[in-house]
Amino acid sequence: MGRVTARRRVLRVRDGVASYRPDTLAAEEPMEIRVGGRPLAVTMRTPGDDFDLAAGFLVSEGVLHAAGEVAGIRYCAGATSDGGNTYNVVDVVLARGVAAPDPSLERNFTTTSACGLCGKASLEAVRTKVTWPVAGDPLRLDTETLTALPERLRAAQRVFDATGGLHAAGLFTAEGELLCLREDVGRHNAVDKVIGHALRSGLLPLRGTVLMVSGRASFELVQKAAMAGIPVLAAVSAPSSLAVDLAEEAGLTLVGFLRGTSMNVYTGAGRLLTGGPGAPRLAPGRAVG
Repeated sequence: MGRVTARRRVLRVRDGVASYRPDTLAAEEPMEIRVGGRPLAVTMRTPGDDFDLAAGFLVSEGVLHAAGEVAGIRYCAGATSDGGNTYNVVDVVLARGVAAPDPSLERNFTTTSACGLCGKASLEAVRTKVTWPVAGDPLRLDTETLTALPERLRAAQRVFDATGGLHAAGLFTAEGELLCLREDVGRHNAVDKVIGHALRSGLLPLRGTVLMVSGRASFELVQKAAMAGIPVLAAVSAPSSLAVDLAEEAGLTLVGFLRGTSMNVYTGAGRLLTGGPGAPRLAPGRAVG
């Protein structure tokens, strides 16, 4: 198994005084995802929870919907000088009768840790048909509960404390209980790891839950949330215009700039309550134009 962190010697300058010291970095290594032995994608990720990552990626792409559709997940032998395993190739074996990924899903280039869309054949290939529509999800969420999530997410980030260089994705209940947290150098990988954990635990669809992410809300994160049946996506930073468009189209509640006691609600405001249980809902949400 690859290491989550790495140590490097750095030159540190403080108040004009230079000194050498060890520094802890977030590890980043490529991981190839195969399905039935056939290469599908390569992503740059932080080692750890690799099986969740592979499974979550396939949920996001509409290939997997339930734990029973997976016959097995394993590491493939890697090419090292001593004949050992790099643990950087994961093969997902589908259960009998489960359709293999459409060839159009194959990515032409390595997926970077910064952007999960790189190498997509076309934007239309990303607009995967949603398996569990979220528009009718009856979740109601108190804004006070929502504003507490960034601090709870941050408190659970163990590797971030050591490196300062990882994104996090956390799955919460409507009451603010943390169900699952994953960290990665790629925000889309962190989300896939959460969704993959849910698939392998038999929890899909994730109705009535909130996905909280530490960075911005991109189009792909909205797509991944919708594909997993998550009705609310909240981020500490900004969403993109395409993310807002997709959230509105899918009926998903999208919250950005969730910091302290403030937030911007871009879509789906009707799910949010103010003033505690029994309080009135906010005005029905729509995209901000």
